[in-house]
Amino acid sequence: MNSINFKTDLIRVQDDLLRFAYKLTANREEANDLLQETSLKALDNEDKYMPDTNFKGWIYTIMRNIFINNYRKVVRDQTFVDQTDNLYHLNLPRDTAFESTESAYDLKEMHRIVNALPREYKIPFAMHVSGFKYREIADKLELPLGTVKSRIFFTRRKLQQELKDFV
Repeated sequence: MNSINFKTDLIRVQDDLLRFAYKLTANREEANDLLQETSLKALDNEDKYMPDTNFKGWIYTIMRNIFINNYRKVVRDQTFVDQTDNLYHLNLPRDTAFESTESAYDLKEMHRIVNALPREYKIPFAMHVSGFKYREIADKLELPLGTVKSRIFFTRRKLQQELKDFV
């Protein structure tokens, strides 16, 4: 496909792309930004487009991938890693009212066991308990995925061993 045909096809799908972008973002400004970013990426990668393939599908895929990558970046940037020595922020109680004194004791015992672990086990486990996925933890702490998984597994096993009398 020559460059003129490529650019003509790109201009022809702009309205459809804008509607798709608005459907993804639900915000007019963000949709315009996404459309612009998609168009630039398509122009930069014009040489990768194979003639006689579905141009509209190719460009929609570019837009969808840009949207997903931007969304993941926003989520990743909002992630908080507690770097305090005693994990003060992660150890703050979310709900101060315990169901019973037994559960309060069990929770204190769990905190004691986890806090006794070395920092390299404590942080990934605390992040995992807070709802982070293994890949997010690995990226945030700049560790291999397998290392994160094994440290969380080790911490769980340690908790099970230490708390077996409480069950």
